[in-house]
Amino acid sequence: MSQNVQFISIDLQNDFASEGGICYNFRPSVQFVKVTLFPYLFERSMVASEIVSDYRQPRAGDDRDCCRPGEWGYNSILPDDIRKGSQWVKSMNSPVWIREGIGDPDRTPGEPYPDPGGFNDWLMDHIGDKDEVDMVVLFGLTADCCVLSSVQELKWRGFEVRVLSEATDVRSGDQDEKEKFLSSPPFSFWGKSIGWDELKRSI
Repeated sequence: MSQNVQFISIDLQNDFASEGGICYNFRPSVQFVKVTLFPYLFERSMVASEIVSDYRQPRAGDDRDCCRPGEWGYNSILPDDIRKGSQWVKSMNSPVWIREGIGDPDRTPGEPYPDPGGFNDWLMDHIGDKDEVDMVVLFGLTADCCVLSSVQELKWRGFEVRVLSEATDVRSGDQDEKEKFLSSPPFSFWGKSIGWDELKRSI
């Protein structure tokens, strides 16, 4: 019996996912999402919600200046035909952190601040009520940073969360490091990974 499975893509932007990006490392998961996951979703008229980043300075505690709206590095590799509704744009690792002027190339960005209520509203519009969703599947970059932060926020809100193992990587791209991370604390405190074959049996 099929389940109500919702997908969320995390930070699949050129600065992270494409050669030439400011924060790019080779990560096998990017090829997997392009060659396997995206076509699978498209062929079945399935969609994925999307969280992306606006990492312009100023950002206390993180001196990176990337994913600048209006520039190539900000653009997502998630195809428009499988994107569900509007993107949620964050300004720090956790998706609850936003900023004034977020995502707008014509506005000077403000300092990041938390907006948990806004994120709750976006989840309700794009994912649904936690009691009506069997599983939220996250994929994207990176497992040991922004994906983990999103897992935490969803878990604290009562969702059953899985990370599609083939469709994410740690920052280094090292596969042994990824497998160890996904099977150990701190990740295992909040979420679980799921393999592609197991996931397909659930949807």
